[in-house]
Amino acid sequence: MVDLAGETGGNCELTEPGETVVKHGVTICSPLNLPATMPEHASELYSKNLQAVIELMLDENGALAPDFDDEILAAACVTREGANA
Repeated sequence: MVDLAGETGGNCELTEPGETVVKHGVTICSPLNLPATMPEHASELYSKNLQAVIELMLDENGALAPDFDDEILAAACVTREGANA
């Protein structure tokens, strides 16, 4: 169980703020300042998505060669050859 209210005492009387404990066979996690850990994960997710899209636009030799028949690239394309896509 993850107790997101650990910083303020928790939603469970067995919660120990900032700790992961096992009580009665149940693991209770109570991280502190959880929102502060999110930007790191959001940046990692964004960079992985960006890398995947760039790799999708490369041919087997590593040259830029987007295949606009690809559903993902076609949907992500805003403009092509001077016209709106």
